[in-house]
Amino acid sequence: MFTLPDLPYSYNALEPYIDERTMQIHHDKHHGAYVKNLNDALTGQEAFLSMDMYELMKNLNKVPDAMRTKVRNNGGGHANHSFFWTSMVAGGSRPSGEIIKAIDSTFGSFTQFQDKFSAAGVGRFGSGWVWLISEKGKLSIMDTPNQDNPWMDNKTPILGLDVWEHAYYLKYQNLRADYIAAWWNIVNWNEVERRYKKFSS
Repeated sequence: MFTLPDLPYSYNALEPYIDERTMQIHHDKHHGAYVKNLNDALTGQEAFLSMDMYELMKNLNKVPDAMRTKVRNNGGGHANHSFFWTSMVAGGSRPSGEIIKAIDSTFGSFTQFQDKFSAAGVGRFGSGWVWLISEKGKLSIMDTPNQDNPWMDNKTPILGLDVWEHAYYLKYQNLRADYIAAWWNIVNWNEVERRYKKFSS
């Protein structure tokens, strides 16, 4: 049985970049619905209900056809949001250590990385996500539609950004680029560094 994780901070902790009301609705209603729908879809499927959610994403091809789309959409929503909440922190942080070396080596500079990542977010048509991927320490940027994610392609994200309208519309309306620019102020680079070290070998 999958459960809705608590936020690692208060609803208003990410102000002024993400407003309290958006965080309440986004976490409690949207993420909560994904968890409920995922559990409902997998009723009686104990082998899948006992899986780690990221392992479930990697093994979607083993889910029975009749429920696979619901599991893909709602399991993706659960995995993506669980990952997203811990990718942010009140007050933000600055990249350092191994991750900034890897970013500079891959993209030329942190600013150039930000520009490419932000452009991928603005350019993602409709709803979706943008990801920083680490494959044995090699970095790349990818974006996915809807609640799809890199785990479905057996790739390992170390940073993810939700660009669905429900993530930003109350504060930024249709100005996705403004939301993305503000989001950089609350990225949890300590967590990104931890993930990078964990998955770089």
